[in-house]
Amino acid sequence: MRGTGNSEPGDACRRLAAESSRPAPAFGRRPSLPNRVLVFLAALAIAALTAPLARWAGEQLGLVDWPGGRRQHGRPVARLGGVALFAGFFVTALALSLGGVVRPEHARPISGVLAGTAFVFAFGLADDRFEFKAWPQFLAQFIAAGIAIACTVWIQVVTLPLMTEPTTFPWIVTFALTTGWVVGMMNAVNFMDGLDGLATGVGAIAAVLFAIHSLQLGQDEIALYSLALAGACAGFLVFNVYPARLFLGSAGALTLGYALATLSILAPARVMTALFVLVIPLADTAFQVFDRWRHGRSPFKGDRGHLHFRLMDLGLSQRQIVLGYWAFCAVFGALVLLIPRLYKLIVLVVVGLAIVAALAWLSRRTPGQG
Repeated sequence: MRGTGNSEPGDACRRLAAESSRPAPAFGRRPSLPNRVLVFLAALAIAALTAPLARWAGEQLGLVDWPGGRRQHGRPVARLGGVALFAGFFVTALALSLGGVVRPEHARPISGVLAGTAFVFAFGLADDRFEFKAWPQFLAQFIAAGIAIACTVWIQVVTLPLMTEPTTFPWIVTFALTTGWVVGMMNAVNFMDGLDGLATGVGAIAAVLFAIHSLQLGQDEIALYSLALAGACAGFLVFNVYPARLFLGSAGALTLGYALATLSILAPARVMTALFVLVIPLADTAFQVFDRWRHGRSPFKGDRGHLHFRLMDLGLSQRQIVLGYWAFCAVFGALVLLIPRLYKLIVLVVVGLAIVAALAWLSRRTPGQG
């Protein structure tokens, strides 16, 4: 899948002319391995240096999560970790963009990634402060999806199984798919953020695999933006692993979800990579929404029904569950780079159904409330 729209006659010539007239990007046309590492480390350093300040600010402002409910941490923990994650990713990505490390055809989509990330971060900060109800959160998520679509970050051209030629969706299908993907990803990350380091670690793994996939497709500049996200996750993860000293909060969960959703659209077939890496949280999210609805509960009211909480109720430790998630996401995500296209869909469906079946079985053993 890719996020470019239909080309008008002469667009290719104009793009070539524009590209030839642009100054060479700061890292050259094909960024070298040292420059890729530099981008990763820059984002990591910014996030790691910002995290203590975010922790201090959260404690001073009283923006903390107290022990009890779904989380079982032993002391109040600041929930402004999104500040560190956002700073690491956004500052690094903005520097890349301003430095010309973007192809002309990707300039508008990258601006959509940055603008949308800034918007959801700002809204998430407000939510961390005021704790909005569900409808303002969904409104903000749909606005964020609109920002992506306005900047041509959309799911429009796909290569379906058993088809040799790409399929171009009509605009109404494109808009619906893109909106569902962006909103769904933000909620999947938010739902997954229940154990220390879980969402951040999975996000880092996904971003690294996005970068590898981009490099395989020859989209070296796009890979740098994924590496910036991976570095930001890694820098924040130092403060977020068990026992966490800082939580993502709404700002962090929305930032990570939107960045993953939009970066996964910017190269052909990378949405499939995201589906493989995030099959557990996406299947878990879908099951929880359905399960809460059929039991007459609000689909958006948090409880202990998620897979990671049910595994804890069975006696597994936080570290065991988080490491298990990370290992599964890394191994399963790597498969998408190795197996043929037809088998990808078959494997994805089988594994997704297996996860839903496991959740249905676990839901009978543990109540998932509270």
